[in-house]
Amino acid sequence: MQAVTDKTLDVLAKEFSLSRDVLVKESLKVFLEKKLREIKTEVFRLTGKYSISSVEELEELYKKGQIEEKDSWRDYQKLDHLEYKKAEIEKFLDGLK
Repeated sequence: MQAVTDKTLDVLAKEFSLSRDVLVKESLKVFLEKKLREIKTEVFRLTGKYSISSVEELEELYKKGQIEEKDSWRDYQKLDHLEYKKAEIEKFLDGLK
């Protein structure tokens, strides 16, 4: 598999007059931006469901008794995880600049 990937990188780099490093860097950037859009879409869906903008606001709704934890704990966990992944991807993207 590695040999096929290396050959493909060589062919594409030559075809587009790029170095392999630039091709890999740009490919990673596109991949991470796609994943970031997917995560933001799901975050938007979850925050819209509860009319909030962050996992912290969801936690406040629990504290105020405005929503039941038993009905939304999975959404809370998912939103918390998505916000973490979003921050990690943004760090990777910053590193690619």
